[in-house]
Amino acid sequence: MYQYNDFDSAFLAERNRQFRAQVERRVSGALTEDEFKPLRLMNGVYLQLHAYMLRVAIPYGTLNSAQMDTLALLAEKWDKGYGHFTTRQNIQYNWPKLSDIPDMLDALAKVEMHAIQTSGNTIRNVTADHFAGAAADEIEDPRPIAELIRQWSTDHPEFQFMGRKFKIAVAAGAKDRAVLKAHDLAVRVVKNDAGAVGYQVLVGGGLGRTPMIGKVLHDFLPREDLLPFIEATVSVWNQIGRRDNKYKARIKITVHEHGLEDIRARVDARFAQIRPTFTGFDQELFEEIKTHFAAPSFRNVPTDAFDAAYDADPLFRSWVDTNLAEHRASGYAIVTVSIKKHGATPGDASAEQMRALAEIAKTYGHDELRISHEQNVILPHVHKSDLPAVYAALRDVDLHTANIGLVSDIIACPGMDYCALATARSIPVAQQIATRFDELKLEHDIGHLQIKISGCINACGHHHVGHIGILGLDRAGVENYQITLGGDATDSAAIGERAGPGFAYDEIVPAIERLIQGYLEMRQGPEETFLEAYRRLGLAPFKAWLYPEAQAHAA
Repeated sequence: MYQYNDFDSAFLAERNRQFRAQVERRVSGALTEDEFKPLRLMNGVYLQLHAYMLRVAIPYGTLNSAQMDTLALLAEKWDKGYGHFTTRQNIQYNWPKLSDIPDMLDALAKVEMHAIQTSGNTIRNVTADHFAGAAADEIEDPRPIAELIRQWSTDHPEFQFMGRKFKIAVAAGAKDRAVLKAHDLAVRVVKNDAGAVGYQVLVGGGLGRTPMIGKVLHDFLPREDLLPFIEATVSVWNQIGRRDNKYKARIKITVHEHGLEDIRARVDARFAQIRPTFTGFDQELFEEIKTHFAAPSFRNVPTDAFDAAYDADPLFRSWVDTNLAEHRASGYAIVTVSIKKHGATPGDASAEQMRALAEIAKTYGHDELRISHEQNVILPHVHKSDLPAVYAALRDVDLHTANIGLVSDIIACPGMDYCALATARSIPVAQQIATRFDELKLEHDIGHLQIKISGCINACGHHHVGHIGILGLDRAGVENYQITLGGDATDSAAIGERAGPGFAYDEIVPAIERLIQGYLEMRQGPEETFLEAYRRLGLAPFKAWLYPEAQAHAA
């Protein structure tokens, strides 16, 4: 992973010093909240329902054990003992005192972490495939490109006060694990017909009140053209994007209103203009960055201990079958640690759990961890011979839930329990759904099913691309939950279709249960997933299961 040089350290120290002075002025009353707002947003500080919130960047989801230990320290010393992993591969602290935040930032700086550009109308934290550098299906590790984009975008003078925020994702696998088509701009590592490695660029994706699927802006760019092409794209949008209405100020609206071909022509013209100014410094920087992402020294030892544990322990076997993915190195596995214990808050990890994850990574995982956009933690490099010990260590801190990709592995935003923008609760709905299906003991029979919940139209819970999406709204002061069906966050990305009228808070879990029971009765064998069944059958039968009274009345 990338390590700071002297410039990085000095830059961050000065930035933190400035913010400490700004906080002191706010606490003293020298700055009003309105005056302070743009300053705090530049440093990842929000004002939520009950307190300030600090959002810490975890660039492309990668961190080491020392950094995870520091995240635990922040939770324990300055918050309420836990942090919340987000769908942007960041972590949020919901209860810090404003006067403590400069100390939190200084603690982060000691382990080369920060909160810059995790908020505000700028280029946000660059996300990536959470299996990057380990996945068996990837062309190359995409994180060096993500780091190059991060360095280029940090404090970029043209892009600090844009019409709205701008989100970028990077991936290199045959499978899309980074929700590329739901981003303002996405970069996918590809090969052309000659076998050369390059980059496909997508643009105009996004969720929120106007969900759209990203479109291919360029099929294949050589490495030396990628950064100037990205700069040209953001620059064009920054110039012509809407500023009269913040809900229409995203690049997806610009692409929709102007058309892809017009945007492509404008970007090509801007690219031709600025390409000569990129005189190779970016490629020199990229080559230096690549040295920080060398693969670990993988071990070649027998897996007898793993095989014996797999045969002897059904609980371990269930966890292995559910939470492991194929690694590119023989004898290794990628471990996804569920932060979704049944009935718990999705994405919340205690200081004790974070410290345990840090120790496991240091002992068994080549000192690497990742945060996924699905709000789980990844141990990307674990030898199979160490998996029984890893499982035991996870079990000691209640992180051994075997539910990755199942009903209870729910993405949920903080909702009205924390967020000032939310119009309904998300967390209790997620907890109740997970608990109910644990009681029914149906999760593994149901198989792969992604439920995503948002507490408002901003869609931080990615409900639009859930196989089952749940959107909480306010209807005359009463929480109302709309259901969308058929969404997809993978290569075949799709926006879910609204099923019909919303449900009251106490009706939403029974509605989801009816829906899934109906699917189980109608699927063509256990191998047909919920999404496959929906695509085969269409909306009608699913709607009937959701609204049986309306169906009976129509009959």
